[in-house]
Amino acid sequence: MTAPVKIVLVYQSLLGIYGDQGNSLVLRQRLAWRGIAAEVVVVEPGEALPADGSLYLLGGGEDNAQTTAVRELTRDGTVFRAVENGAVVFAVCAGYQICGQTFTIGENDEVREGLGLLDVTTRRGAERAVGEILTRWTRPDGSEYVLTGFENHGGYTYLGSDAAPLAHVEKGVGNAGDGTEGAVQGRVIGTYPHGPVLARNPALADHLLELALDRQLEPLTRAEIEHDGLRRERIAFARR
Repeated sequence: MTAPVKIVLVYQSLLGIYGDQGNSLVLRQRLAWRGIAAEVVVVEPGEALPADGSLYLLGGGEDNAQTTAVRELTRDGTVFRAVENGAVVFAVCAGYQICGQTFTIGENDEVREGLGLLDVTTRRGAERAVGEILTRWTRPDGSEYVLTGFENHGGYTYLGSDAAPLAHVEKGVGNAGDGTEGAVQGRVIGTYPHGPVLARNPALADHLLELALDRQLEPLTRAEIEHDGLRRERIAFARR
């Protein structure tokens, strides 16, 4: 019997304040619709991360939580080995920032070391980015897909030479008001939008699953159609 796909939800007490844990449920359900068994494993600080995860999910959190998460993940070390072994890391907002080289916290913009999984740096922006965001993501097959979500971040993120943008902004701030949003480096993907973002963007959810499984998934039909109207409404609202 094939082992279930393991989706690891990392440190919800620190990186779970914006509902991003919903991304794990989306991934599990989209596998279930295809008859693929999956389990969501929730790991808190002080607990060992499982080394056999296929996807590791990090969500939003506050300054002190970011610092603690980096310290605990570095001490544990599993996430680094998992990435080396081909696991996917999907990080949202604060989770995205701590995957970079450095980020800043507090009113004095104190610089903190990140996990170094993405060649990005984050520092306080001129004004907080809050509101609906639309971006254009080029899928592996070359087609374009509109990503929709809600951004709420004071940090602005700048990409180094080893990271590529996930998408390009149609409306909103994104990384730093420079027209880019998110970052991709190997199988590590960071992005700012909440929503949860994978509930709003099923094609991105399937992309993560295909990366983790190393194969293409058969398309879904009924489930996609049932939610397509709501997705169109959100995109139209953001474009007003």
